[in-house]
Amino acid sequence: MTSARAEPTITIDVLVVGLGPAGAAAAAEAAARGFSVLAVERNAEPGLPVQCAEFVPMMIGTELPDMGTSRIQKIDSMATVIEEGAPFITADFRGYMIDRARFDQHLIARAKAAGADCRFASPVRSLDQVGCAVIGDGLAVKPKIVIGADGPRSAVGRAIGAENIDLVETRQISVDLTEEYCATDIFLHRDIVGGYAWLFPRGRICNLGLGVIGEHKSRLKPLLDALHAQLVAEGRVGREIHRHTGGLIPVGGMVGPVGKLGATTVLLAGDAAGLTNPITGAGIASAVMSGRMAGAAAAALLDGDTGALADYAEELADIFGPSLRLALRRRRGILSRYKDGGQPEACDMRDAWIAFPQYWSREAGDALPPSVNPTVGAMQPL
Repeated sequence: MTSARAEPTITIDVLVVGLGPAGAAAAAEAAARGFSVLAVERNAEPGLPVQCAEFVPMMIGTELPDMGTSRIQKIDSMATVIEEGAPFITADFRGYMIDRARFDQHLIARAKAAGADCRFASPVRSLDQVGCAVIGDGLAVKPKIVIGADGPRSAVGRAIGAENIDLVETRQISVDLTEEYCATDIFLHRDIVGGYAWLFPRGRICNLGLGVIGEHKSRLKPLLDALHAQLVAEGRVGREIHRHTGGLIPVGGMVGPVGKLGATTVLLAGDAAGLTNPITGAGIASAVMSGRMAGAAAAALLDGDTGALADYAEELADIFGPSLRLALRRRRGILSRYKDGGQPEACDMRDAWIAFPQYWSREAGDALPPSVNPTVGAMQPL
């Protein structure tokens, strides 16, 4: 980012960049503790456009008991299909399908109620090396703390030299379901390199999508078209496409999560901090949790707790580190099968997917069982 600034400059305690789940949670937490918070979002409307598969694991209820009107339906199981094989059913895979726009809007309403100044259509035009920012049409801001919650291509992360390097590209359509359904379907195939395809039900419609490594981005549309046609032929979904969306998912593990711009402290949360699971792409629950933690750490630092930054980084590592490291190993393992023109076998896909016991092998020494893994879920482009 450039260093140009407008005048006069407004001084605030906390600048939150991005008002997705991580940014909204951070803004609410810091404002509730009595500090001045400006939270800015480049998009014009809260929660829009939706770039998300819209599944959250059941455990999100411990972090966010009240999700407003965003819940659409419960999910009780997962069906994993490898190549053309029979589905493998994970019977106790519980969660919710949500309306992501309403979910974000609920979190933003909480931040506003706590006293945060939330502004939309307000991109950060510049962020210089002493932490001064220019917002929107020229508002100059000098925060004491910046919280970067601005997604996979975080400009805040880039400013402190903490960027997500490994990214998955996703494409998703919404189509009609021919009958009600309460499971998430996962499709693993050697042609879907570095990702998977999914069907997630939302009442009478479903989200149908897939993700691949960037080098295979050109294959997204034909692969998704083929899956859609297959499910139409099976009588499971309708032909009409109601919505297209897509996005990026960081899959390289945690970056940051703390840094400095001059005397200004910087914290990263959510996708900006690389907290999405490198295998499943799940990121909403970790965004809410890490956002709240970042807001609390900012408040503690402003209250004089000099250890707050180290505590934040350590807590993120303790909570998310084991599952992220395991997922990274599994991801690298299956991608290695493509070396020199090779391809993975069905056993390799089982090794690299959370439904199968071999994924959770203790060989690495730090795997978490899925019942307590905060990043298990499904691809969540944000």
